[in-house]
Amino acid sequence: MNIFSLLNEKTVLPNLKAENKAEILDKMISSLEDMVPNGEIEEIREAVFERERIMSTGVGKGLAIPHGKASGITQTYAAFAILKEPVDYEAIDSEPVNMVFLLVGPQSSNNLHIKMLSRISRLMNNTEFRERLRNCSTADEIIEAFKKEEHVALNG
Repeated sequence: MNIFSLLNEKTVLPNLKAENKAEILDKMISSLEDMVPNGEIEEIREAVFERERIMSTGVGKGLAIPHGKASGITQTYAAFAILKEPVDYEAIDSEPVNMVFLLVGPQSSNNLHIKMLSRISRLMNNTEFRERLRNCSTADEIIEAFKKEEHVALNG
């Protein structure tokens, strides 16, 4: 499964305005509403916020990777945002966050979930790639950047 194939124009938010972590998460989860089966968006919201209560998913370098698993869904969903202004996210390096990659998956697919989190983390750890993303102004440009970067990562 490719990361870029999980993203689309509705789930990529190239200039997200948010005051705080909760608002970021709410807006990103809401971007999934058209794709998620009826009623499951609230289960996703609860799973992501519960995971965030356990420990912040602000992984440093201006990036957060909020995630969660919900029993009512049967596939993996993702959203990506570049914030208009950096937001305090209680990240491990205490720096504000300006990019957020949300990943939610079925309760039953633990291995895939961990693999996808690892792949997102590896891609986003690349400083040059993060810079390229920051220079994107549309959802299409961001998706294309992920597509190219994943192709490079997979094919060396």
